[in-house]
Amino acid sequence: MHDGISSSALARYGTSQTSFELDLHVSRRGMAGSPVSKPQIDTLFAGLLAGRDFFGPDKIAVEDSEGQKLSYSRLVLASLILGRRLCKGSRQGEAIGILLPNVSGFLITLFGLNAFGRVAAILNYTSGSRNLTSAAQTALIRTVVTSRRFVEMAKLEPVIEAISETRTGSGQMVRIVYLEDVKKSIGLFDKALGAMRSLYAGWFHQGQGSGPSKAAAVLFTSGTEGLPKGVVLTNANLMANSRQMFAHADGVLSTADVVLNPLPMFHSFGLTAATLMPLLNGLKVVLYPNPLQYRQVARAIHASRATVLMATDTFLLGYARAAEPGELDSIRLVVAGAEPVKEETRRRWAAFGTEILEGYGATECAPVIAFNVPATNRFGTVGRALPEIETNLVPVPGLADGGRLRIRGPNVMAGYLAAENPGVVVPPEGGWHDTGDIVRIDDDGFISIQGRARRFAKIGGEMVSLAAIELLAQGLWPESQHVVVSLADVRKGEQLVLVTDARESSAEKLRACAREQGFPELWVPKMILVVPAIPVLATGKVDLPATIAMVHQWRDVS
Repeated sequence: MHDGISSSALARYGTSQTSFELDLHVSRRGMAGSPVSKPQIDTLFAGLLAGRDFFGPDKIAVEDSEGQKLSYSRLVLASLILGRRLCKGSRQGEAIGILLPNVSGFLITLFGLNAFGRVAAILNYTSGSRNLTSAAQTALIRTVVTSRRFVEMAKLEPVIEAISETRTGSGQMVRIVYLEDVKKSIGLFDKALGAMRSLYAGWFHQGQGSGPSKAAAVLFTSGTEGLPKGVVLTNANLMANSRQMFAHADGVLSTADVVLNPLPMFHSFGLTAATLMPLLNGLKVVLYPNPLQYRQVARAIHASRATVLMATDTFLLGYARAAEPGELDSIRLVVAGAEPVKEETRRRWAAFGTEILEGYGATECAPVIAFNVPATNRFGTVGRALPEIETNLVPVPGLADGGRLRIRGPNVMAGYLAAENPGVVVPPEGGWHDTGDIVRIDDDGFISIQGRARRFAKIGGEMVSLAAIELLAQGLWPESQHVVVSLADVRKGEQLVLVTDARESSAEKLRACAREQGFPELWVPKMILVVPAIPVLATGKVDLPATIAMVHQWRDVS
């Protein structure tokens, strides 16, 4: 018996008493009223079943922008019906690709694959044919699930054609499965079988070869430094991170909350933090398919009466600017991640009476590592590390304060899949993931991000944080966006260029501000490139490779 759960209850959810367990600090802190607090609920589908039984079969779990509402019981039933069809011709443990936006069909597909012991390989439909075909080969994907309507609306026909002509490890071409076709083929027998299985779903799921250590999802890196790598996340990783987040929030979230998620689920922030964590803990999730539609997202917030919003700084600023009076008033909690929060963004949301809680994560950590909570929201930091996460700072030559952050915990990935060795998972050494981020951790445990290791430049023998220069520019021109790029320089080693959409920017003003704030003259960019807009990825992050390409093109022309 574990934490008050009987062996019969464990069997009901199709899980094992030998699964990993979080420290009692996790299971007791802020976890009252949530079945996910139990480490024995150790797969995504088992978590969904626990939610159905705990919160009630008729409670609405998810709603999408098309108005489709799914209760917990309907989500379970739909997952069992669709999952059976999607998994035909595949093996347990096989990766099946998902190429879908934020709609209810995405979650039905995800839980359906998990129910039958398959792995959801979630594809970034914005990454282009090259990266998508590489991802299919890397994860040995033989089947990709998508939607005809989505392909048409997003103009993805060339991408689908490229994927369908890709050969994976088996030598077969990738098969494209359209949800519309599957839906038409579902008959009375499928529905009756699904209904019967839903009554005994825990026993059925237990026999499908799933478990805490089995892969549940594969997400892919952006491929900006070569071909994309697959990040393999197990059931245990995703369930642990959902538990850790809810525990860390310590009673801040409740089943009365409505979470609006505009973030694509091929991004781990959108998948785990903004969808799985709330859904598995009884919070209704409202999905919106395009985070770049600022005006429409603001309307969706108003229409759904959402109380919690998770997004990146870029998107949050866009929503605040686009919203009509009163449209964002229902939001009581904003959690920001993936990029630093600008003061202008905080100011805009403060006008609505909403304080932004900044957090931090990495795909390899499922993804959340730390975040601030209302009672101890400390600006300039990303909060304290979640329960059961170990941190280690590796010294960086040239930096006296802080170090390169390594993470270990139950949410750290099973490992990477590499394009040069398809299907082979390479685990992190000793269970430690090197984040590549330079951070400081104060005596109270609050983490301050100094920047990516590769976003430090060495000028005149000193390590210079590009993020620090960006913050300097942000203070001068708060309404604009700024990126600092480092170029090779024969004399100084590296040279900095400020890329900005602030038309009024000037090197003289930047130098004067730097002097006032005590920045060394050597750190200040001598060149400024003014552009109409900074390139942004679908995840809300700045597209650094595209920005760097703009600088190189500008320099070559100059």
